[in-house]
Amino acid sequence: MIKTTVIACCLFSALVLAACSKPESTPPSTANTNTNKPAASPASSAVTTSSADKIGIAECDDFLAAYESCVNSKVPAAARAQFNTGMAEWRKSWKQLAANPQTKATLAGVCKTQIDAAKTSMKAYGCTF
Repeated sequence: MIKTTVIACCLFSALVLAACSKPESTPPSTANTNTNKPAASPASSAVTTSSADKIGIAECDDFLAAYESCVNSKVPAAARAQFNTGMAEWRKSWKQLAANPQTKATLAGVCKTQIDAAKTSMKAYGCTF
């Protein structure tokens, strides 16, 4: 049961990263028009609000903080909602795994795997983890 849950979480995370790994190019005129708009959108403010909601596993909390910082500072505004959705799903899934004593011990490994995947997929945006 534990293995199945961890594997499902890893597969879900890999799918989210694979979907997010293709950098979205925006025309220069679109990029320039977005610079004067407020940075907070409903999707980004929801993630910012939930960022205070810690998982309780250092590897996971550190990764989510670094990933959120990368997304908010380096990912084009047009693509942020997709990344924020992925972060919200990770946070929800990992909180559930952390709450279960049988899966909590394996969660640090899941987050380390996610960090390795993000190093590759987010390199296109200039993010380092």
